[in-house]
Amino acid sequence: MTRRFSLEGQVAVVTGASRGLGFEMAKAIAESGAKVWMTARGRDDLEKAAAKLRADGHDVATRAFDLADGAACIEAIRDIGAAEGGRLDILVNNAGINAWEPVAQATTATWDRVMGTNIRAPYLLCREAARLMAPRGYGRIVNIGSALAVVGRENVTAYVSSKHGLAGMTRAMAAELGPKGITVNMMAPGYFLTEINTAILARPGYEKGVSSRIPLGRWGDPEEAGGVVAFMASRASGYMNGHVLVVDGGLTETLVLPVDAA
Repeated sequence: MTRRFSLEGQVAVVTGASRGLGFEMAKAIAESGAKVWMTARGRDDLEKAAAKLRADGHDVATRAFDLADGAACIEAIRDIGAAEGGRLDILVNNAGINAWEPVAQATTATWDRVMGTNIRAPYLLCREAARLMAPRGYGRIVNIGSALAVVGRENVTAYVSSKHGLAGMTRAMAAELGPKGITVNMMAPGYFLTEINTAILARPGYEKGVSSRIPLGRWGDPEEAGGVVAFMASRASGYMNGHVLVVDGGLTETLVLPVDAA
């Protein structure tokens, strides 16, 4: 591994790391040499995920807390910083929630729940991470959005709004924290074959239908998301700041039509 991609000696926090894309992100960062603090709400699943990485010889630790609890978010970063002698190099804000509700039937409670997890929690975690990174003049913050951070979709207004908001927060923090040596970027994934998509993948024809609109003709492998985030967390991405990097096989950047409609 060349130095520009190495994370040797660095400390990272990855939220929502017990499964899916978050687990692959934590794995890729650990494979690059960093110590990774894996966080999630469920302690049992988190420990099982951490055990898999430890079995491969990686240096990982865990912290279970609920992103809906603002005080817990603040306490987690402060405690991790204290445990690492005041050091935190990388923060990956991966955890998030969705809610399917037609806007005419949507509730304020759903809006508040989605915004609390998808916007308020990343804001608090970024703020606390920046306080650890700024004195050292270095840091990488990677917020995980969605392809729906750049387009819209029906029946998920709260989710789409939260991801657009996260993109705006990313750019605002990039402008403010860049002079302190901290880059802030967003990775916006499209359709990936993860556990969270099990239900929709069970719908007859759904996977094939989505794939037909993606120029690469397939859903993403979670490992591919991990590799992108490991790059964004490395020194190799040093001149990338305030960027929303969409990783969706070309879905949102192209118009794929049936052959007979082209």
